[in-house]
Amino acid sequence: MWQYIPPLQSIRFVIEEVLQAPAQWAGIPAFADLDADMAAQVVGEAGRFAAEVLQPTNGPGDLEGCRLEQGEVRVPAGYRGAYQAFVDGGWPALACDPEVGGQGLPQLLNAVLFEMLVSANHGWSMYPGLLHGAYETLKSHGSPELRERYLPKIVSGEWLAAMALTEPAAGSDLGLLRTRAEPQADGSLKVSGSKIFISGGEHDLTDNIVHLVLCRLPDAPAGSKGLSLALVPKVLPDGGRNAVVCDGLEKKMGIKGSATCQMRYEGATGWLIGEPHRGLAAMFLMMNAARLHVGLQGLGHLEMATQNAVRYAHERRQLRAPTRPDGVAAEGPDLIVHHPAMRRTLLRLQALTEGLRVVAYRAAQLIDEAEHHPDADRRREAQALAALLTPVVKAFCTQQGFDGASAALQVWGGYGYTHDCGIEQVVRDARIALIYEGTNEIQAIDLVQRKLLPDGGRAFERLLVQMAEVAEEAPPALRPWAEALTAQLQQARDGVAALRAAAVEDPEAPLRVADDVLAGIGHLMLAWAWCASARALLRLAVPEDDARWAPLRHAAQWLMADAAPFWQRVRQCRQPLGWVASD
Repeated sequence: MWQYIPPLQSIRFVIEEVLQAPAQWAGIPAFADLDADMAAQVVGEAGRFAAEVLQPTNGPGDLEGCRLEQGEVRVPAGYRGAYQAFVDGGWPALACDPEVGGQGLPQLLNAVLFEMLVSANHGWSMYPGLLHGAYETLKSHGSPELRERYLPKIVSGEWLAAMALTEPAAGSDLGLLRTRAEPQADGSLKVSGSKIFISGGEHDLTDNIVHLVLCRLPDAPAGSKGLSLALVPKVLPDGGRNAVVCDGLEKKMGIKGSATCQMRYEGATGWLIGEPHRGLAAMFLMMNAARLHVGLQGLGHLEMATQNAVRYAHERRQLRAPTRPDGVAAEGPDLIVHHPAMRRTLLRLQALTEGLRVVAYRAAQLIDEAEHHPDADRRREAQALAALLTPVVKAFCTQQGFDGASAALQVWGGYGYTHDCGIEQVVRDARIALIYEGTNEIQAIDLVQRKLLPDGGRAFERLLVQMAEVAEEAPPALRPWAEALTAQLQQARDGVAALRAAAVEDPEAPLRVADDVLAGIGHLMLAWAWCASARALLRLAVPEDDARWAPLRHAAQWLMADAAPFWQRVRQCRQPLGWVASD
């Protein structure tokens, strides 16, 4: 039976033992009153909401989808009730500033919340998924009047937000964007243009929807440097309906409960956010928050696929497993969980899930440090590391989430291809995460061109030093993990050094292998995560026969070698690509 059981033990282990977050909170005044027990209560309640309230709406919502009726979007049955429970529980305000009605909790706990929401229902989670990014953008760049009018409603979840970037001719290249904004005498704007692929652009979950729209003022220079950002509400302050129209809903492969809208702005009233022609810089606050959440989507899908595959493998009877080398007969020898092929798949899935959780939570922890640490140097260093990891978390976690869900489907065999088993929906839903909020290829380009090359790789070197400390401090019992991590650290240094040298002579060289660089760093982060997790288990004196050791041992034996081919291709970045002929 398809179900979601919140992985509370694993989540607490990562937060408390691997990342030792409570000790970090104690040194940050904003979190000084937060301890492990309080955090565990928050995590437990979030898990209860995800499992008991949200997950039952997932399968039915996928079958029903959204519908457009006379310009109004109706979400699937059960979504409105789940969202009201979400708001009543105070979840939208979790990581927001108490001065505007937030709870002031760490981004790390917000990351935990959204991992569980996506595991339970990805389509539904798209609606509140942009709230924190809209909050950050408006808080940092909005005028006092806009902040006073809109921030409290966004923080409380009374109003939802939409991010309106993409146009038919302007996807990844936002410089081609054509939506216009005409200044008015009263200081407002008249926004006109069309947008596509706008998640939550129209729905009936909230009375108002706050659109953040990229547009061009009349005096805007060409390209992305001429973009401005406007706040365009569905409902105006006087209660009248704004000229914001939903022209259609996309028929999609997955996340069918999420309204992906074609939006039209017909001289809609809006207000400038931030400075003219500086809209992309303001929007990046929203985009970066969204990219972390998209990475968490990959983790959420992987968790859901893995735990259900493990349960099914312990129920499904098919053939008789081979006798174990020690001659001990397995209990229920015809259960597929005892077959080597299935054990290898399931152990790999478990190892990836546990490792990616450490990586994604570490990125969220760095954001907390960058925003709140009392020491300015620590804030700057954390910000550089968080910026480095953001494209890795977005791209690597989503790739592993989709690949892992596809591998998990194999455990069900033919049954997995049917809707009733649940896993085929996870595969369909997971695929979009590799595309939106900047494709994974765009993330790789960002990583190489903006994070590794410009500053001589100082942030990357600092990351390597931090990871090396885990290997250097490892006791003898951790030798397999430490040796594998050390080897990957050297591969990474050699690969990035080759990349920098090649870039001096050939600007295309880094782009030819950008995907390999990102995958190599992703595997390196996994190796660090597994080594740190094994060290934490040793510190807790967890017995060798504890189930938590099995996926880590599998990781040490098999998975840590996965990175070598990526770094080999990076070192060969001087080799040019051929040209693709047209038909």
